[in-house]
Amino acid sequence: MRSGPQRQGASARPAPTLVWDLPTRLFHWTLLAAVVSAWVSFELAEALGDATLKWHRVNGLLVLILVVWRLLWGIAGSSTSRFASFVPGPRAVFGYLRGLIAGGGSRFLGHNPAGALMVLALLLVLGVQGAVGLIATDDNDLVGGPLYRLVDAASNAWAAGKHAFLFNYVLLPLIMLHVAANILYGVVKREPLIQAMVTGRKPQGKYADAPAAEIVARPLLRAGVCLIIAVALTLGGILLIGGTLRL
Repeated sequence: MRSGPQRQGASARPAPTLVWDLPTRLFHWTLLAAVVSAWVSFELAEALGDATLKWHRVNGLLVLILVVWRLLWGIAGSSTSRFASFVPGPRAVFGYLRGLIAGGGSRFLGHNPAGALMVLALLLVLGVQGAVGLIATDDNDLVGGPLYRLVDAASNAWAAGKHAFLFNYVLLPLIMLHVAANILYGVVKREPLIQAMVTGRKPQGKYADAPAAEIVARPLLRAGVCLIIAVALTLGGILLIGGTLRL
């Protein structure tokens, strides 16, 4: 006799709230794959028979294109992806962290203030590392980035050192902190941040920033236009200043 009402109650459970559009989710996981592939293709270049680091350079260009795309999508994308909707001021960040340390803290549909800083930091570091890689040469001076011939050998060596430093001592710690924070939010605060970046949805609730995301019309078409612009700006810019895309 009780099974009927229980089934009705379960079916009446509120539908999840839309958070992330498909282009934002595709960007997130594609960027992750490109960064991992760039690292693997560098570390295992000899085993892969890639002495000229062809795949590492391809992945580096892909990372730069994705960063430029994300900057464009931060203006043209859906509400939770727009910089205007989530870039916090210092007061918001400190207020959020105080609440978090005290065991509370507001819940956010999109990026919370601390998460927003992490997003900006990752984009900045990836952009700088990719830009430095454009003029870097490898240890054996067999090959360099698309712009390495435009500067002298000392600058090539400096760029190579900074490229490695940024990855090992800035980017990797940021990525590990980002992953750890997402896991902790899921375990401790019961906020499915990783799951939401897969499904695009979160459970319904009272969120401090917005009750639901405002998805732009035809997001894939708009994202495709942004991608074309990002490719043109990145690769076209390299060619315009005298670089080469020859692999």
